[in-house]
Amino acid sequence: MAAAPQVIHTVAEWRAFRAAHRAAGRTVGFVPTMGALHEGHASLFRAARRENDVVFATVFVNPMQFDEQQDFDKYPRTLDADVALMAEAGVDVVLAPSVAEMYPNGTDYTVQEATFSRELCGAHRPGHFTGMLTVVMKLLQIADADRAYFGEKDYQQLQLIRGMVQAFFLPTQIVPCPIVREADGLAMSSRNARLSPAERSLAPLFNQVLRNARTPEVARAELEAAGFAVDYVEDRGDRRFGAVRLGATRLIDNVAR
Repeated sequence: MAAAPQVIHTVAEWRAFRAAHRAAGRTVGFVPTMGALHEGHASLFRAARRENDVVFATVFVNPMQFDEQQDFDKYPRTLDADVALMAEAGVDVVLAPSVAEMYPNGTDYTVQEATFSRELCGAHRPGHFTGMLTVVMKLLQIADADRAYFGEKDYQQLQLIRGMVQAFFLPTQIVPCPIVREADGLAMSSRNARLSPAERSLAPLFNQVLRNARTPEVARAELEAAGFAVDYVEDRGDRRFGAVRLGATRLIDNVAR
């Protein structure tokens, strides 16, 4: 059985670990998460394990990323199961901080991006990317890692993080990792567990339509006819992006064109 990662709860504890690893010349790979982990997260941990001496992860449900308080309150907290998955994937240390630990000044200080964060998902979730960038900036500062790993399912998020790292001269290399999908093509997501059996049966059609529809307009029409509520389907550069809702669950995906 793989050794369980050490679980810590304060920034000071991690900084003590980081100082020891730096003194020993060890490289650190970092994977930030909000918990409720699945195979997609495990692929990030394994990538970090292959490329670094030490693998550091965080589990923090960030209140700034939620549109409604009830969604934040209902988000699954499964730390014991998350730690077990991390153990199998080679994580060494996991920081699971409190909200007070992460936001000692409340939300007085934030990171905002002026243009791309207001498009695609940002147009439908005002303030979401400010919350995401703010916490990722904090986590990258805390981690002080050589490399940080992010999945391409959240492609807009990935691009915004890359831009922030470049804009603020952060030394951490941002490493993109491919989307991990279920056997039927649905992109793995913690949100998938919220789908009813009927919704889960329908959900793979989302990816199929994104891949195969001739235009975004055709994709939207096909998805709406199948029962999806469509936030958007848009082509940007060499990718097609989409966001839909099945019942109360919002799904996002993107495919190469």
